[in-house]
Amino acid sequence: MRIYLVGGAVRDQLLGRPVVDRDHVVVGAQPDELLALGYRAVGKDFPVFLHPDSGEEYALARTERKTGRGYHGFAFHADPTVTLEEDLARRDLTINAIAQDESGALVDPYGGRQDIEARVLRHVSLAFVEDPVRLLRVARFAARFAPLGFTVATETMALMRQMVASGEVDHLVPERVWAETRRALAEARPSAFLRVLRESGALAVLFPEVDALYGVPQRPEFHPEVDTGTHMELVLDAAAAIATGDDLVGYCALCHDLGKALTPADVLPRHIGHEHAGVPLVRALSARLKVPTEHATLAEHVCREHLNAHRALELKPATVLKLLTALDALRRPERLETFLAACWADKRGRLGHEDDPYPAGDYLRQARAAAAAVTAAPFVDDGLRGPAVGAAMDAARISAIGDVKQYNN
Repeated sequence: MRIYLVGGAVRDQLLGRPVVDRDHVVVGAQPDELLALGYRAVGKDFPVFLHPDSGEEYALARTERKTGRGYHGFAFHADPTVTLEEDLARRDLTINAIAQDESGALVDPYGGRQDIEARVLRHVSLAFVEDPVRLLRVARFAARFAPLGFTVATETMALMRQMVASGEVDHLVPERVWAETRRALAEARPSAFLRVLRESGALAVLFPEVDALYGVPQRPEFHPEVDTGTHMELVLDAAAAIATGDDLVGYCALCHDLGKALTPADVLPRHIGHEHAGVPLVRALSARLKVPTEHATLAEHVCREHLNAHRALELKPATVLKLLTALDALRRPERLETFLAACWADKRGRLGHEDDPYPAGDYLRQARAAAAAVTAAPFVDDGLRGPAVGAAMDAARISAIGDVKQYNN
């Protein structure tokens, strides 16, 4: 039995990044041997075990064979005769196909270290095309490592285009698409996720609502970048900077301008009513990807209300209260923070505006605090009952928001 540290742990060590997950491959062993040592079996499709003390994953070396379409179309083979090189050969990228033995020596049969130094995301073998999830993983790794200068190898991008053309990507299940997408939205440079998917042709298949934004112009006095797709990329990166690691903010940012793709050509580059036109597109995307309810709900709010957020200081206090109530922000202030982070990202996601402040956000926070401070008790003490209490509270909240607005102006 020989045990090797593999995958992301080795890669991140070489990149000088923190190691989060430590996965191991076990060569020359039978399941019974690991069970006898106290390991706990957890794998369904192939033998994976958890270490009795550390809880880290240990998988028996295995090979895989394509048996059908999509992510589940594989048969796995694991026994003591499978070599480390055979196990590493089934991995997606060379930078993830490096192993380290128990003495610290590296085993790198596919040039992963060289690609790390060259900052290249490259497939290990032609078996890459057999699993459509790998295309999404490459795009996600691009989002993670773009700040370090990583790009996708030309030959790997060619395989990704082949996967799209052959229809292999059509067999991705929504759960896997969302799992990779939400992780990409939480990376440092989610714009790279969109660019890689678009270059491969997969964006039009998986996210047609987003792909349709490219080539749609905006008014240059407000959007120096002009192209709405480019704006979307800038907004995603701004969201990643404002709310580090928060895929909820990232998803709201992704959906905020989908309605601009529906603007009639004779109206361009203006986008009158795009915030309302985009809501059905947000709903369709969220339903197709089966995103969590909170993601779907807040993305819809951001799409519909982001312009109101930008001009909050111009709104009547009653309209501000309506906005806060729709967000359920009086009870759940964290919802307002998510909403404002996405809206601020929209403001910053423009060429030359990357460092813009967001005074509207400060005002809405103050307005929420003032409105939330109004309670029912004084009105009940005055003898009001039923709907009259609610009406009196709304009037008091509108007055309190008005005071905040006057102070900010």
